[in-house]
Amino acid sequence: MSRKNLLNLVSGEAARPTKAQSRPLLSPKAQAEESPADNKLLKQVGSTIREEKARQARADEIERRLAEGQVVVEIDTDAIDPSFAQDRMPGDIDGLVTSIRESGQQVPILVRPHPDSQGRYQVAFGHRRLRAAQLLSRPVKAVVRELTDEQLVVAQGQENNERQDLTYIEKALFADTLQQRFSRDVIMSALSVYKSDLSYMLSVVVRTPREIISLIGPAPGVGRRSWVELADLLANEGMLEKAAAFLATGDARSLVSEARFKAVVAHLKPRAAASTFDVWKASDGRRLARVLEQIRLIPGHILRPRNSVGIPLA
Repeated sequence: MSRKNLLNLVSGEAARPTKAQSRPLLSPKAQAEESPADNKLLKQVGSTIREEKARQARADEIERRLAEGQVVVEIDTDAIDPSFAQDRMPGDIDGLVTSIRESGQQVPILVRPHPDSQGRYQVAFGHRRLRAAQLLSRPVKAVVRELTDEQLVVAQGQENNERQDLTYIEKALFADTLQQRFSRDVIMSALSVYKSDLSYMLSVVVRTPREIISLIGPAPGVGRRSWVELADLLANEGMLEKAAAFLATGDARSLVSEARFKAVVAHLKPRAAASTFDVWKASDGRRLARVLEQIRLIPGHILRPRNSVGIPLA
């Protein structure tokens, strides 16, 4: 995804997703010395590491460029409101609080003058840093820019997308919130997703009650297929009540969010019927065989080998 689009967000340009490019990890000579399987694995590992580093660097560059040439000011956190479009579920920020306490806030947040409240501000991105500053009872460093509602959500969504802070269900909830007032083109730009991806997200939110999502939590590591599977299970009669009852138990609440998701899916899935097949034993008790399949004979038919059919007697 081109960072140029986000840096031009004030002019209203929309960013569209592009496919990530990977580059070989080893030189041609080194690659020739590796087996095909090893070479492929090294390429995948190297590509993943490079892409993650590049992603983090791009997110830092976004914020550096937005702050470049702008005045970074310190604002009392009590004067700042969150974005009108919630994009994340409550999560742990202990690590961030410790980092800011020990090293200070290294990167400013982006805010705009509040459109409805004189003297107040509204966050475009940097909600976690704002929360950390609030917990530390210190002002937050911020860049103030004039942004329309559309520009704010595009900046908010793209910055989060680069940092991979939002989980799949958080992005889906964010998309559902945005569709109340923005076109799908704006939502696709904000989340850097294609039309089909957006359709899946909105479908999951529509078919999965907010109560269930809230009880599960953000579920990092759980992707589209798993959420679609859960939505399919919840469509069956009585499953909503069963899921809610399970998620309210102490055992479920004690699990981390991702494990809680997997547990409720396993709880809702039909269980295989217990085997009633017999075990043949010798007179001394030794196990001779276990019946794996039972065949019901039809009177007047001859038993043939497996995969054949019975032939009626003349």
